[in-house]
Amino acid sequence: MATKEYSFKYGRKEVRFSLDPQLVMGELTIQDYPPLKDPVAEILKAIRNPIQSRPFRQIGKPGQTVCFLVNDPTRIANSHVFMPLLLDELNAAGVPDKDMFILFSLGAHRLLPETEMAQLVGPETAKRVKMYNSDARDPSQFKYAGKTSRGNEVYFHKRAMEADHVVCTGSVVYHFFCGFGGGRKALFPGVTRYDTICRNHALLLEPGAVAGRLKGNPAYEDQVEGTEMKRPSFLLNVVLNEKREFLQVYAGDYIQAHLEACKFVESIYGTPIDGLADLVIATCGGYPKDINVYQLQKTMDNAWLAVRPGGVVIILGECEEGVGDDLYLEWMKKYKTPERIEAEIRANFVVGGHKAYAVTRLMKKAQFILISSLDPDLSRTLLFTPAKDMKEGLQTALAKVGPQPRVLLMPQGSLTVPIPKG
Repeated sequence: MATKEYSFKYGRKEVRFSLDPQLVMGELTIQDYPPLKDPVAEILKAIRNPIQSRPFRQIGKPGQTVCFLVNDPTRIANSHVFMPLLLDELNAAGVPDKDMFILFSLGAHRLLPETEMAQLVGPETAKRVKMYNSDARDPSQFKYAGKTSRGNEVYFHKRAMEADHVVCTGSVVYHFFCGFGGGRKALFPGVTRYDTICRNHALLLEPGAVAGRLKGNPAYEDQVEGTEMKRPSFLLNVVLNEKREFLQVYAGDYIQAHLEACKFVESIYGTPIDGLADLVIATCGGYPKDINVYQLQKTMDNAWLAVRPGGVVIILGECEEGVGDDLYLEWMKKYKTPERIEAEIRANFVVGGHKAYAVTRLMKKAQFILISSLDPDLSRTLLFTPAKDMKEGLQTALAKVGPQPRVLLMPQGSLTVPIPKG
């Protein structure tokens, strides 16, 4: 049997494995689209000719304060490229560096040390403006903004609330229950209080909270309604490829510019497939997309769309930072089955617990084999089938689906969203 060698990213390195190419029904990659030759020029063009907004330079006036919301390491946006340009543009409008600052949109993620902040925005920006974490679990950092029609009491970080202008930045990709990332997410849930995040994320249990959908998506609509309580003055969103190269830049009104970015993401990341596979082999795309199990779930969701009921998914994700959320692990140890976890999350919604639900609901459809650096017993606690390498992973998978499975490969698993034809 002739075989072909494949190479998938895993952590900071690559894993190679061989398959009979006749078994491979497809290899999903984002649409071939040329990266921008001059990203700096395109960023300046976007902020000077924005979508349904005044040019960025006209947003801030001397004496006003500007809060920039910036992604954390789990959502790459190349902030180090555009942040100096945004600061320079407002300098030209008479707003000095001392009246601008960065607030990192951490949501419920871990806090960032200053060294990591500087890596994200670049050393020049780090020297020019003050930078802050948004700690969702410290109520003293937040100020009440209002209540949404869904009953969510919205608290935003005081620094954002007290600034004259909030500027949302970030990158746009599919999101498993908010439709798409980017846009309003920099503010909500990026710099909201923990209980506000929980109430919003609980909407993932409702119909319509799915990837690729904004209209009729309860989580998205709740976020926008809350965001309007401290309406951002401007948005800069980028779309990147897996090499972190710029594909497009969108700027202007935080809703309209984001909608244009989402249309582009659909055309690039949406990948038609010819039926469901017996076996899906997917990688998150290496570090930092596979930094922990919490981030791994995005790839699982995409692979889940491509596998048949009763099939198998092999996930390559190193998880160098482990599980990524203590409460997620606590729930897995305590409730143990997808059914009990779902019952508990419906009765008592908490962030972390929602990830336990988001992961284990996928396991009702297919077996998930995980190749990672996690202890095998920990993988089993999380309801994965652990495998020490691809050889073992393939042996386990073929024992279930047979020696001649229809195989789908997802070398960019966190990005590509399989769309069955018809």
